[in-house]
Amino acid sequence: MHAPASPEPALALTDYSFTARSEFVIDLARRLHAYGTTTPRLEAAVILVARMMGLRCEVWANPTGIIVSFGGNLGPEGGPENTRVLRMEPGEVDLSKLCAVDAIAEDVLADRIDLPTGVAALRALDAPPRWREQMLSASCFGLAAASVAGLLRASWVDLAVAGAIGTVIGTLYVLGASRPRLSESLDALAALVAAVLAMLLATVLPLSLTTVIVASLIVLMPGMMLTNAVAELTSNNLISGTARFAGAMTTLLKLGFGTVAAVQTARLVGWEPVPAPPETVPAWTEWAALGAGAIAFAVLFKAARRDWPLVIFAVALGYGVTRGVGSVLETSLQGFAFGVFLAAIAVTVVSNVYARWFNRPGALIRVPGIILLVPGSTSFRSLAFVLDNDLTLGMDTAVALLNALVALMGGLMLGNLMIPARRNL
Repeated sequence: MHAPASPEPALALTDYSFTARSEFVIDLARRLHAYGTTTPRLEAAVILVARMMGLRCEVWANPTGIIVSFGGNLGPEGGPENTRVLRMEPGEVDLSKLCAVDAIAEDVLADRIDLPTGVAALRALDAPPRWREQMLSASCFGLAAASVAGLLRASWVDLAVAGAIGTVIGTLYVLGASRPRLSESLDALAALVAAVLAMLLATVLPLSLTTVIVASLIVLMPGMMLTNAVAELTSNNLISGTARFAGAMTTLLKLGFGTVAAVQTARLVGWEPVPAPPETVPAWTEWAALGAGAIAFAVLFKAARRDWPLVIFAVALGYGVTRGVGSVLETSLQGFAFGVFLAAIAVTVVSNVYARWFNRPGALIRVPGIILLVPGSTSFRSLAFVLDNDLTLGMDTAVALLNALVALMGGLMLGNLMIPARRNL
């Protein structure tokens, strides 16, 4: 009888070929970019993983591409100089896949899975979303719109209309995102549709038009993009920050153009909105809207079901601190900015503590925690007022935008100083 063959010993990371290790790093970088990781965090994470795999690596990332360069003469076999240029579409936040990528990298580095298994697991994440998931996202556009209208203490009619129009915009966005020709003008088309529907319904219903339009388009507002742009600029990622800032301004221009075009068209047609009498809604409406909005953002950020309580907590934390400080200091511009500042500190500290304690991405708290703090709707109002020839109000709103943005960035930086993040994600 032959003796049973002994299992082959597991390979150490540095025992794999130069090509196998570098391909894993490239696959990792590609997916971190696709799932909404900012440039400083992506570059730091990729360089760290490459170093732990025995590779010398340089990474240059921007919102639409990545350049990864590997040096030779490292490890037992060495390797040739190798540079890869990846053309990428701007990534969108996907918390569940971001956590999955992080877990796969951790398992590979800790030898819990081998390198080929890790590569296969990364590529398995590229499966397109199912139709049911897309429809759920479209409905959460409407839920988020209604919740923002509720946070603005709008009337019941405004909430219902904003939710209905938001659902239409979500469906349009889901159907048009896979069509390249349509996706270029999708923001302007969405704003045009939202404003036309709001103006049409305002002829028979008492609506607060500005609130309804802003709430309907809230998911498309580039507030997070603008915040990430300034964060990258402050971390000396000047090219990436400038590109992201230009992208945010372009999105605002599209949304502003679509809205103003719809309003001017309605005026030419002769649509006269019904006067909207002041309507007081119960105080509990604001907190019910906050809960609904937190659930909507958990879906829109594609968080795993088990992480929904964490996302809801993060949204409530950011908004609660801002609201509490604002109520103490009254509803002044300084009070609001100081509330945003303290909320950004709280969210950053809690996210870094969570990342340290549970060894998971702090983005699970950081991203949803600041979503209601980012100045997306304020920037849209500012641009819309300017395009509508109300320069004074537009400049006043732009000053409010600048104050909120400065407060947010100051809070994020101070929070990272108080509790430094041990993880790049």
